[in-house]
Amino acid sequence: MKSRVHSTIDKIYLLLSAIVLASNNHFCIAAEPSSDAVPPEQVQVLLIGEDPQRLEQALIRADGKLTHRLPIIHGIGGNLPTQALATLIDAPGVRRVIEDFNPPASPPKRDCDIAGGLEIDLTDRQLTWSVYNFSQQPRVLTELSVSWPTSIAPPVTMVLAKTGIDLAMTSSRKNNTIHIEKSLPALPVGSTALRIQFTEDLSNVTQNDFEISMTAGCHVALARAYPDNANDYYYNRVIGADLLHTQGITGKEITVAVLDSGFWEHKALQRATDGRERVLARYDAITDSSPAQLTDESGHGTHISSIIANSTPTGLARTNSARGYKGVAPDVNLVPVKVVDSTGNADYLDIVRGLQWILDNHAALNIRVVNISLAATPRFDYWDDPVNQAVLKLWQAGITVVAAAGNDGPEASSIGSPGNNPYVITVGAVTDSWTPEDRNDDYIPDFSSRGPTAVGHIKPDLVAPGGHITGLVPSDSTLARESPDYLLRNGDFVATGSSQAAAVVSGIAALLLQLEPGLTNNDIKCMLTSSAEPAINADGRLAYSPFTQGHGYASAARAITLGDRGCGNTDLDVDAAVTGNEQAFGPTTALSDGNPSLPGLGDLLTQTPTEKGASETRRWGVKAHIERLDLDNIIEPTNIAAGWLDAYLHERAQMQSLTESPAP
Repeated sequence: MKSRVHSTIDKIYLLLSAIVLASNNHFCIAAEPSSDAVPPEQVQVLLIGEDPQRLEQALIRADGKLTHRLPIIHGIGGNLPTQALATLIDAPGVRRVIEDFNPPASPPKRDCDIAGGLEIDLTDRQLTWSVYNFSQQPRVLTELSVSWPTSIAPPVTMVLAKTGIDLAMTSSRKNNTIHIEKSLPALPVGSTALRIQFTEDLSNVTQNDFEISMTAGCHVALARAYPDNANDYYYNRVIGADLLHTQGITGKEITVAVLDSGFWEHKALQRATDGRERVLARYDAITDSSPAQLTDESGHGTHISSIIANSTPTGLARTNSARGYKGVAPDVNLVPVKVVDSTGNADYLDIVRGLQWILDNHAALNIRVVNISLAATPRFDYWDDPVNQAVLKLWQAGITVVAAAGNDGPEASSIGSPGNNPYVITVGAVTDSWTPEDRNDDYIPDFSSRGPTAVGHIKPDLVAPGGHITGLVPSDSTLARESPDYLLRNGDFVATGSSQAAAVVSGIAALLLQLEPGLTNNDIKCMLTSSAEPAINADGRLAYSPFTQGHGYASAARAITLGDRGCGNTDLDVDAAVTGNEQAFGPTTALSDGNPSLPGLGDLLTQTPTEKGASETRRWGVKAHIERLDLDNIIEPTNIAAGWLDAYLHERAQMQSLTESPAP
């Protein structure tokens, strides 16, 4: 099947009518047909059977053309006349025929046609904010509100679209706020600058000292911001990777394959921190070739690769106060595998062919981790899904597969494929609310997909930073062109989604493997999940269901210091799964109202939705939960609180044992 890659506020559809590149940027890749597009009178199919020669013979007899050899799933792919499809179903040697649908593509509409840039420019006495009108005609501006810090005098002029705004035309003006609802200029199509002139120097204030909003049919407001996003991406602080970087734990000698839309040949991605070339191979599954250089017209694959591997030091590192690098594992070797073409199309067969190539080359390239920031609405149970069958082969080969949960939340059972595979490490998103030093306002956004899977498995396995994650994209990519409001002034791009969260965890996996190359993929999964920090309310109940947060918030530092081994996929048998002799069901039960649950979950889970932002009651991890309690007056239910206390004491004992000096 071919379907266009596009996105709403929180999804980019990619494959099988609903496959998503798990990111929530507003863009729509152009709809021109690709050069190798399947003609309208033809259909693209995947044939599965034990003998590839018989499959090919069946395809040829149906006047088809072979395009893909896929031994990883005992299949082939090809095109054939639509009217000949029925003849394949009963053809000798053909066990399954899977048709790729080709639904009509139509670009999604934005929730709001206007948007504000993520970053303002403060120079001398002027504030500049870029505003974007993505509609096809000027928009009537009906409201403009500006608040500034009390430490500086009110603005003296305000200009929008080269039109001065009469600051006297205010419906209300209180202290340090101007609110205007009359005589406002229209917002032209495209990019427009709002310039606000002050009488004082603005060098001592930041973006977060201002509040700006406007209404032009819909409402848009200036976002919060990190203090220095251009020089520090901050998510490495949140997961503790920056501390590991200072100890030389940077993913050296570990190879990560990124199955995505391609690769930008940028120095920070081509080369490791010591300047060595670290892209070991490049594979284009669309053309079945290994070019000397790849392209990334979408930008998504580059963004994912940069989260994992960007070798640029943070600003603090440049000033000899080392805090690390922008990528989670800045010294990993990279292998980009392209499965999305220049028009944003991807087909089922190319994804499986990309996985086939990874399996065939993993030993020679030491590929230990594969990042799959793709998620599809499942068409089959995981054991019958061709992509998942290929993923099982990778897991059987010892490769750690990290998959995005998807961006179809907050509905239950919205986990995408291959994240619905019980073997892989499935990652949902959490956001730090632009405050990396304060975890009390970290929360799981609605878009992050929820479990359980169709056969009852608890997913995601954990959550990781996936809100406003900064990375690299080519300046001419679809992401950059269609979503200029997400570009920083230095050209970096900020994206949100479980794609980004999966990339963070892939980077953590590489750090663990550098420290201990002998770890298995089951060990990696166990270390990550056993050390993850669940969100807990003051009464000891879980703030989020395991179907939303999995085991909790991922941490690189905690995985190394507190992560267990021997608990990953212990109830599963990958060899049986690969041979088709395992169909594993999860522990999920159904309540009387049909909602999913788990044994005992009713007593463990809060009945009150947790806040989206700062919380007085939600804390991440048993340490933060227990240390805010009066242990002499533990809040009921005591059985839950006692369980967290036991976990707290166990963690504390582990940490103390790590800091004790060895006996002489």
